[in-house]
Amino acid sequence: MTKAIIIGATSGIGRGLTSLLVEKGYAVAATGRRIDMLEELQKEHPSVLIKTMDINDCEATITGLNELIAVLGGLDLLILSSGIGNMNPTLEYDIEMRTPQTNVMGWTSIVVHIFKYFEQQKSGHLVAISSVAGLRGSRFAPSYGATKAYQINFLEGLRQKAGKLKTSVFVTDIRPGFVDTAMAQGAGIFWVASVEKASRQIFGAIRRKRKVAYVTKRWRIAAFVFRLIPRWLYDRA
Repeated sequence: MTKAIIIGATSGIGRGLTSLLVEKGYAVAATGRRIDMLEELQKEHPSVLIKTMDINDCEATITGLNELIAVLGGLDLLILSSGIGNMNPTLEYDIEMRTPQTNVMGWTSIVVHIFKYFEQQKSGHLVAISSVAGLRGSRFAPSYGATKAYQINFLEGLRQKAGKLKTSVFVTDIRPGFVDTAMAQGAGIFWVASVEKASRQIFGAIRRKRKVAYVTKRWRIAAFVFRLIPRWLYDRA
């Protein structure tokens, strides 16, 4: 039985993937900050192990991960779906500082620890949810886009390292567009996918061990176009 941990499983994509992995017969442990939502998830899926975890507390997070791995009896798949994102066109200081604390500092402590675990084990699959927002900067959410660009580049570096290992260690970067979650803010957003549809496509990418996957798939077209827009034109957006 494949053993998986999902970080950030209390809502949105993380919760959707938890339900899907249980349905597919995985042994699943789920983490999040809110115990009430984790307990609700466990009532829905009694087989799921739960543990409260705030990735901003790096030391406690690593300890908690090690404890879950011990209870599961090992680890084959880790999905990192935890992070924050806020529209911040007025550049409120607290938002701009809080975002990299979570999406860079806390995020990095997890992916480094798990990659090293898989490296020593000589097998394992690290999956992280980044975003198409990491492809270009945005005046509406400068810090969020910057942290997602960091994640995209970090995951690319880890894929290179995994390739040099010549083992069964895999790294997948999932880049969603708009998904119908609390983080999809603002009026007039387009191509919004349901959590169920996004989760199914992500699961498909995981099973195929894709290096990079856009969710939904049509966002691959948007990503291609984003890169082609000249800077002088993009700056006027």
